[in-house]
Formats: sequence, C-alpha cells, structure tokens
Amino acid sequence: MTACIVGWAHTPFGKLDAETVESLIVRVATEALEHAGLAAEDVDEVVLGHFNGGFSAQDFTASLVFQANDRFRFKPATRVENACATGSAAVHQAIKTIEAKRAKTVLVVGVEQMTRTPGPEIGNILLRCSYVPEDAETPGGFAGVFGKIAGTYFQRYGDQSDALAMIAAKNHKNGVDNPYAQMRKDLGFDFCRAESDKNPFVAGPLKRTDCSLVSDGAAALVLADTETALRMKRAVAFRATAHAQDFLPMSKRDIVQFEGCTEAWRRALAQAGIQLSDLSFVETHDCFTIAELIEYEAMGLTPPGQGATAIKEGWTNRDGKLPVNPSGGLKAKGHPIGATGVSMHALSAMQLCEEAGGIQVRNPVLGGIFNMGGAAVANYVSVLERIK
Repeated sequence: MTACIVGWAHTPFGKLDAETVESLIVRVATEALEHAGLAAEDVDEVVLGHFNGGFSAQDFTASLVFQANDRFRFKPATRVENACATGSAAVHQAIKTIEAKRAKTVLVVGVEQMTRTPGPEIGNILLRCSYVPEDAETPGGFAGVFGKIAGTYFQRYGDQSDALAMIAAKNHKNGVDNPYAQMRKDLGFDFCRAESDKNPFVAGPLKRTDCSLVSDGAAALVLADTETALRMKRAVAFRATAHAQDFLPMSKRDIVQFEGCTEAWRRALAQAGIQLSDLSFVETHDCFTIAELIEYEAMGLTPPGQGATAIKEGWTNRDGKLPVNPSGGLKAKGHPIGATGVSMHALSAMQLCEEAGGIQVRNPVLGGIFNMGGAAVANYVSVLERIK
C-alpha cells in the first residue's frame, strides 16, 4: 500500500452547456482539495487525464489545472491519454510517482467535453480508438466495432439478447439513485429488450440501450502516500494496481476473450492476495452491454461463454453476491472519456467510506475497478481498501 485516496470531487455527467473543459477542471480541482482538507501548495504534482482527440479546440491542457489556484504555478503537471482508459492511466501515473517517492501528494483530474461536437464527428473521433487501417470504414463508428464483437460472440455462444437487455436494465435501475448519472431513469427489461422507435438497432445486435452515453463531465482525486494519508480524515488504499496493454488490431486477437482484461485482473488479484469472491463490488467498463457480459468472463466470474449466468442468476445486482456497477456504470452515468476512470475510482472510494448515498452497497470491504481503452486494448485494474 503505497498510495491512498484522501479526497475526491465529481460533477454530474451529461450535456453541460454552461461548462467548458477549463471550468470543469477548475471546479473539481478546487472541490477535491477542499474535500481532502489540503491547499494548492500542499500538492506536489498534478496529473490530468484528457483524451480530447478533437472534442476540444484547446489541446495541451495540463496547465489548465493551474487556473484553479495561482499557487499551483511551477509544480510538475502532465496530461496523459490512453483512449477510454485515460482516467485510470492518470490515476496509475500518480501512484507511480508516489511509489518512486517523487511526491507525497498528487492531484489527479479527469475531464472531457463531448456534446458540443456534432454527432458524425463524435463517431469519427471515437473510431480512432480502434485500429484505423482495419476499422476506419466500420459502419456505426465505435458502436460498429462492438457490434462486430457482439455478433461474433452470438455466433460462438448463441443469442445473448436477453442477457444484454438485463445488463442494461440493471445499470439503468442502479443509476436512478446516482446523483452524478446522466440518465436517472429505470427503463426496465422489456424496453431494453424490444426494438422500437425509441430503442432501434444501432450496430449488429446492439440497440440504443446497449450503448453508453456521449457525455460531458469531470472528476478528481487527491492521492497521498500512506504515511501522509493516515494523518488525514480518510484513507482508501490501493491494495493492488495492474495495467495490461494488448495489441491494437483486433485481427491479432480473439476479440471475444478480452485477454488483456483477464491478465490485468489476474495480476491485480495476485498482488492483493485475494480472490475475486473477496471483492464487495466491482465498477467495470460497460461502454456497451456486450463489454460487461464479456468482462464477467474475463474477470473470472464465469467460464467463457457463460457470462449470461451471472446476470440471469442475479449475481451482479446491487444485492447480489458481486454487485457490478452499483453506480449505474457508463451505461447510465455517461462516458466522458477522460473522466471515466477517475470517476470509477472516486465512486468506489465513496462506497468504501460508506458515503455513496442511494447507490451504497452493504458493508463494503474491498472494491474492484476495471477501466478499458479501445476494444480491450488498454486494461487497468485497481483494488481499493479503506484503511482509515
């Protein structure tokens, strides 16, 4: 345990027309420091997770964190990017800095503003998170990539439309009680399962309710070394972290296996000295419902091809044996690319401190996080434990 979360902040996710990338960064940076009980001069380093890719005209954004307080001036600040896992890349970089004893406290901010970009351009930007030489002409953009994955999975293991609809319904039900969620509406299984004017097919077997939301938002964490954290109000320790990067071309992988996800989970659980069954909950990367289904298998909850069992038996419900996405996940919460991984860590810390309000799980001890960039290319796992 070399690093702990000692404070956090989180904006609502959604279409935030009154905000800018800068205002979102300033807001969460200020609120996270206040929550931790620290001042800007107490921070040794800043890490910003911001994918951008064309969503914002302002590139080179690391120093925008300094707009929150002039006393940040001259501190090291770096922007990191790893597709949809950008937020976790920022978190893990901050941990490495603390492990190297180059800093005692690090401010991590994740941000994205996507909704000001026209729809077709959003699709083009996100598709560049896949392997352009092979996937640039994929109909439906990035949804088309996961539509292919879903189609391949269905061919191998049978039609999983019921399971996907149950995952969507679960996450939307959970999101109702999340004040940060973009969509706080219990859509129900029947709506998610049936094709309709409001829920058309988008790509392959995926319908609109199978796809996460385009979103604006930000989240922030204050991380400290364990010695410093234990003198503070709260300390949520990183029991383990793992990052497994896979090949970018899907043609070089069995795409329905999510082998990078499996490897990241294997490393993290071994480092933590626990089994998956020891976790109290998991926040996982449900950019599309097929991703959550395959992640059940990749994390070891079920054997390959049997992920549907976990949702059909209620294992992953908020009151199940391993609640998955009690926050509502990306499906209900929204998916502002650079903010997502930071959000997952903030919400998990809230759970472990029993400050999660309506989305609180019972008696949490250990929380697991899986954040993914691309189609299981960048794979980050964290295991969190409250120690104060």
